Amino acid sequence: MLTQQTISQLRLLKLNAMADAYHLQLAQPATQSLSFDERLGLLVDQEMTERENRKLKRILRSAQLREHALLENIDFAPARGLDKTQIATLAGYEWARRQQNILITGATGTGKSWLASAFGMQGCRLGMSVLYRSATHLFQEIEVATGDGSLQKLKQSLIKPTVLIIDDFGLSPMSLAIGYILLDVIDARLQTGSLIITSQFPPGLWHERFPDPTLADAILDRIVHRSYRIVLKGPSLRKLHGGID
Repeated sequence: MLTQQTISQLRLLKLNAMADAYHLQLAQPATQSLSFDERLGLLVDQEMTERENRKLKRILRSAQLREHALLENIDFAPARGLDKTQIATLAGYEWARRQQNILITGATGTGKSWLASAFGMQGCRLGMSVLYRSATHLFQEIEVATGDGSLQKLKQSLIKPTVLIIDDFGLSPMSLAIGYILLDVIDARLQTGSLIITSQFPPGLWHERFPDPTLADAILDRIVHRSYRIVLKGPSLRKLHGGID
């Protein structure tokens, strides 16, 4: 009777994982030989693990990553031109803590979006907030928000995450109005967060992707000089494996 009462009270306290672990301990005679401290430690570990898993799920839902990708699954085939030391360093996420950026460039199909998602996933696993947007989707969102009065809310949602991923930059046309809103977002993020940007175009050609040279100077000055660069090479992974970019 006391045991059931304890389990019920644990659930009332929203310690459901601990309650489940306690119930399991009671059903396993081997645990009876453990000390009180050992059994309590196992219960606390189970509760902590469950809470961390729930937190990760929430962060991943908010991130809306394009791919379920992990840095430990990177293909380091020599033809791709990836530096294992650089990737290992960036996996530690010190660049994000210093409000620096990652620029990933390469031809279509070389794995830019996958790699950006893998870095995004790493941030989520470290408990950081991440948000993924393709440049096309982002520009559409800005246009809609400008028309329906929700622009300030959208800007805050883009400024807030620790890492904002902008995928396939340079493929979609950018109006002057969208460009200045993007400048506001990037300017606000300078001291609070980082960017991961992927593009088929090398940064040296980004200037011409903007509708105004002054705007281009302002945005690129805030991004390029504080960024790590990854240039993906080799054949299209879509042709080799299917469905990867």
